[in-house]
Amino acid sequence: MLLYLQLKLFDLKWIGAIIGFFYMRFGGAILGFIIGSILDRIFRGSSSSSGGGFGKIFQEQSAQVSPGDFELNLLSLSSLVIKADGKVTQQEMDYVRMYFVQAYGKEKANATFKTFNEVIKSREISVTRICEYLRPRVRYEVRLQILHFLFNIANADGHVSDAELRTLLNISQNLRIANSDFESIKAMFFKSADDAYKILEIEKSASDSEVKKAYRTMAKKFHPDKLQHMDEAYQKGAQEKFNKVQEAYERIQKERGL
Repeated sequence: MLLYLQLKLFDLKWIGAIIGFFYMRFGGAILGFIIGSILDRIFRGSSSSSGGGFGKIFQEQSAQVSPGDFELNLLSLSSLVIKADGKVTQQEMDYVRMYFVQAYGKEKANATFKTFNEVIKSREISVTRICEYLRPRVRYEVRLQILHFLFNIANADGHVSDAELRTLLNISQNLRIANSDFESIKAMFFKSADDAYKILEIEKSASDSEVKKAYRTMAKKFHPDKLQHMDEAYQKGAQEKFNKVQEAYERIQKERGL
């Protein structure tokens, strides 16, 4: 399928040359070839698995979300998690307030929290609509941080309820977060005999070399440097995830005597 797509893209320059020759003879063929080559590069860039080229630049420039819109949608998702079990606890509210104070300062956080109180009361918040808006506008590692933040809210009162977990899973799926990444972040909040392996997204039967490879992969995925462009609170959240990955690896090392 990929080879077919590449061949189709390669044909753009020649299709342009043929159309140009039909209308403007030799000069038109040259112009059509040039235009086809430009289109070729654009579509290759946007369809490349590495996301490189002009396609990536265009996507990054056109798919950004403003800070205000990001905050409002994050607050909306937060309210859904807080209300999931039918009660709003002070610990959960305090966690959200603290997070926004760290991210934006006390003055702006207080103003934002007034909006949050209204959001909490709203019954017209759609997970699907919010996630469809955010998904193409924020990078995958930011979506992972959003999920981690929401898990922290649910866990603020010391327990993630079944209703909260279902809401978190629904949000994760709508944000198109891989199930393995959901289970990894979930394992950071649910202690079990194999939670260290779940954090690294491997089975307990994995070989020592597979454990080391998984650690390198997860450390890279959750590295705080990926969120350098965001506020301090989000970087702190990334550091927390990164630390959990390191702790999981160290526990497995100790268990296996590596």
